[in-house]
Order: sequence, then C-alpha cells, then structure tokens
Amino acid sequence: MRIGFIGLGNMGAPMAANLVKAGHQVCGHDIAGVSVDGVHAAGSLAEAVSDQDVVITMLPNGAIVRSVYDEIVPLARKHACLVDCSTIDVESARAAHALAHDFELHSVDAPVSGGVAGAAAGTLTFMAGGSLAAFDIAHPLFRIMGQKAVHCGAQGAGQAAKICNNMILGISMIAVCEAIGLADHLGLDRQKLFDVVSTSSGSCWSMNTYAPMPGIGPQSPADNDFRPGFAAELMMKDLSLSQAAAQATGAATPLGAHALELYQAFVEHGGRGRDFSAMVTALADLADSRD
Repeated sequence: MRIGFIGLGNMGAPMAANLVKAGHQVCGHDIAGVSVDGVHAAGSLAEAVSDQDVVITMLPNGAIVRSVYDEIVPLARKHACLVDCSTIDVESARAAHALAHDFELHSVDAPVSGGVAGAAAGTLTFMAGGSLAAFDIAHPLFRIMGQKAVHCGAQGAGQAAKICNNMILGISMIAVCEAIGLADHLGLDRQKLFDVVSTSSGSCWSMNTYAPMPGIGPQSPADNDFRPGFAAELMMKDLSLSQAAAQATGAATPLGAHALELYQAFVEHGGRGRDFSAMVTALADLADSRD
C-alpha cells in the first residue's frame, strides 16, 4: 500500500519503520522534522496525504486530531482509509469519523496498547472503532505493527476501549504500589510478595509483567531507574479522558477519579518524565513524611 503517516514521535516513528520493513511505501510528516529510515519525508500535510491508500495519524490530543483532519480530509483520495492511532476523547474521534464520511472516506479510530517497546517490536494491540469495511482495509497494517487487533464496534468504540483499559491499568498499578509499601512496612520480602501475588488472587499485569520493583519479575522500567515505557503524564492524560467520559455519561468511577488525583500530584511533584510505575516511589515518600 501507499501510506501517509502523520506524527513520527516516540510511537509513530517505529510504527512507520515497521511498515517500511514490510515493503510498504510510506510518506511521513512531523512538525518537528523527524526523519525515519526508509520513510519519505513530506514537507507538508498535503504531500503526506496526496494519493495515499491509507493515512495513519499518531497525534497528542483530540484538538490536534480535529485540526489535522480539517486539513487532510478534503485532500485525501476518494475512498482512502484514514486510521487514527492517537489516544483521544471519544467525541473528537466521532467528529473525525463524521468528517471523513462527508468526503466519502473510510475511517478507523485505533488507539494502541503496548508502549514504545511494543511499537518498536511490532507487538502493539489495536482497539478499533468504525465500519467493518474500514477495519478490513486497515487490518493487514495492524498485523504488521502489532500482534492483535480487535474490532470493538462503531465509530469511537476503539477510544472507549482504550480509556477503559487504561483506567484499569492506572488503578491496578496504584494498588500494587500500595501493597509493596505495606509489605515493606510489615517486613515482608519483596520477592516473596511477588511469588505469592503473581500466582494468587491478586495477580494482575501491573504485578506479573510490570512489577515496580527492581530485580523482581520480568524486566520493567523499575530496572532502569523508572525511565518511561509509559510516562506518568500519559497515564494522567488517559485517566483524564476516562473521567471526562464518566462525567459526560453519568458513569460512577470513584477509584478512577482518585487515581487521576494521585497521578496529577505525582506529575506535579517530580513524576514528569518518569514511568507511571514510579508511583511506588511517591507513595514511599508519602509514608516517610508521616513518620
């Protein structure tokens, strides 16, 4: 396929590179002038979109997605497929779909899970919303950039799945960090805690795969001074999206709301640029301040 790729940041660049490795022609554009081996650097959005079969976007927020779509949709080839892999609010995703539909374009909202490591390894999970016809067009590309793609439903369903998933992740990571702090105060060895929890009813991804304890469990950011695989400010963003959606729909998410408060405080007091699992250090500092 001929593919336009807009947004070549920490996630977009390796995703585009994997498409090139698979033999696709990729024309990329990023406002920071990023270059990716094998990706033709487009000097403008118009050049990135012109005559492409598929246009993929990976952008920071809903306002930017709407702005970019306002510019690229009228320029896209008729019946091309627009795939937005950004993590944004459901309302913006649906607005992007509506605009694409007005110009007879296929569209998919397809946020991802797996972080920078998953983007580089081609092991992302895609959560897709849109028509089955559009999903079928994008699916071969999802299989190159990731290991799983789920068609979650109609327009905006991919974003809905992403914010629900990440709300669970944010809450569960705090629970794991609190348990580690309690274990420390009780004199329980961290390795023993891991051995029990990872095979018991407290088992979860935040402990089994991403334990915020250096030298315990699989390699994780804790083994690298909490350099981010998924930055704390990105978790704060996703929790903000979940709480905006909860408020708009009347859903009760008290733990999600409190998790957002904790991550906001963490980011504002030294957590920016650190992995979200470094919450374990913030809770330890809080405990120390009470002693």
